[in-house]
Amino acid sequence: MAVDFIGGASSQLQNTVVQQSALGQEEFLRILLAQLQFQDPLKPLDNQEFLAQMAQFSSLAQTSQINERIDTLLTIQATTQSIGLIGKTVEVQTTSLPAVGTVTSLAFSEGQPNLTIRTADGELLTGIRLSQVSVVR
Repeated sequence: MAVDFIGGASSQLQNTVVQQSALGQEEFLRILLAQLQFQDPLKPLDNQEFLAQMAQFSSLAQTSQINERIDTLLTIQATTQSIGLIGKTVEVQTTSLPAVGTVTSLAFSEGQPNLTIRTADGELLTGIRLSQVSVVR
């Protein structure tokens, strides 16, 4: 899940790393199973090698859990950031021009915070993502 932050930074890169870790874990299991299937019955896998591989697998599983927890923390941080913007004047990048206004409300769509901003001329801008906020005044 990509989490937006003020100024356009996002966790897309982190998601790529998480996907690569998951792929690495699947590949590791395939290699381990193939190794066990095709081992020479007269020369079974050495216990130390097997334990080392199991330790690597355990490390991969723990890394995946850490990545999930970091994702949760990023979501909480984005929520906290967006709540802190209510009542503040912000400059946002819209499809046409940058706009300046006051954040009046906050809604969540697909787990992502979306801001509603009232400009000086009374226009309401809805569905503004945190990544669109360039300046907080």
